[in-house]
Amino acid sequence: MSNLAELIAQKAALEKRIAEAQTEERAAAIAQIKQLMDQYGLTLADLGGRASAAKSGGKAGPRKGSKVPIKYRDPATGNAWSGRGLQPKWLQAALAQGRQLSDFAV
Repeated sequence: MSNLAELIAQKAALEKRIAEAQTEERAAAIAQIKQLMDQYGLTLADLGGRASAAKSGGKAGPRKGSKVPIKYRDPATGNAWSGRGLQPKWLQAALAQGRQLSDFAV
């Protein structure tokens, strides 16, 4: 079993060295980028990226709960629906009365 324990210890040491190397290379890259930005007078806005997306490590994209344009509106009542989620009751009732979805298209 000492062989397994030695391998696990080597793995832990190697993972630590990898993390240290990544940190050093990242710091060097950041320093180089800052130097180039100073040299050319660039800002984050000039790079066209969003700082929040870069910090989170994820893709910048639509946020949950964002507004979407209205696709259907009842001209009589002004009720509206974006076309996402369940159909609202006012639209279900109108469709049950024989109206078409295209009658409400904006």
